[in-house]
Amino acid sequence: MIMTETIRQIAATASPEAEAFYAESLRLLTESGIPFLLGGTYAVCAYTGISRPTKDIDVFCKAGDFPRILSYFQDRGYGTAIEDERWLGKVLQGELFFDVIFNSAVSVNPVTERWFKESHTVTLFGREVQVTPPTELIYSKAFVQIRHKYDGADVAHLILRQHDRIDWKRLLSYMEQYWEVLLIHLLNFRFIYPSERDLVPQWLMDELLTRLSERTRLPVPQTRICRGRLFSREDYLIDVTQWGFADMAGEGTKND
Repeated sequence: MIMTETIRQIAATASPEAEAFYAESLRLLTESGIPFLLGGTYAVCAYTGISRPTKDIDVFCKAGDFPRILSYFQDRGYGTAIEDERWLGKVLQGELFFDVIFNSAVSVNPVTERWFKESHTVTLFGREVQVTPPTELIYSKAFVQIRHKYDGADVAHLILRQHDRIDWKRLLSYMEQYWEVLLIHLLNFRFIYPSERDLVPQWLMDELLTRLSERTRLPVPQTRICRGRLFSREDYLIDVTQWGFADMAGEGTKND
């Protein structure tokens, strides 16, 4: 059950100007007919009941719909910015904005049609909107592990509160190449909630631990890479600039 009372509490923390902007933005998004999902803090609050302030709303969409959303708002007088064409744009009105997201910062978890197959809705600022499913919400947060922004607690809370709604096989398929990241989050959950360990399917733990056991018996990779860059380009920058590790994610420079 999505906790609408909590959503109202979070919405109440927005300034009147921000609330009006978000309400109008959600109205226009709905009227555009372009598929989108609500993510970020509002989605976490809807699924867990955790109340905390936020500076914006996160709108998830498919890559092909990303320019359509920005163009739709630009044609109606809003400012737009493409902060990083690999994953992130913004719609702006003065200092107010909302993010338009179609991938992760390191392009490992794109929004696809599959994200829209389940229907989870919540009423926000007087508008009923579809929320990112729990499975995909965890997937979107699994790699956010930066010194000043770590979403591991969100992952743990989502598992605790929405374990019966998570499609564990689908989550594993998303993270197939990076299964160790999933294992880390599950071990983290087991440590945080020792009495709730059975909320994670035993078959999944068995599968991941078997993979770990098999991997330890194989030789180490010959190419020195730093996959920490998938978590944080900044925190692991020294690894690729001074310590001789191959890069997994570029930074680039911003246009003025």
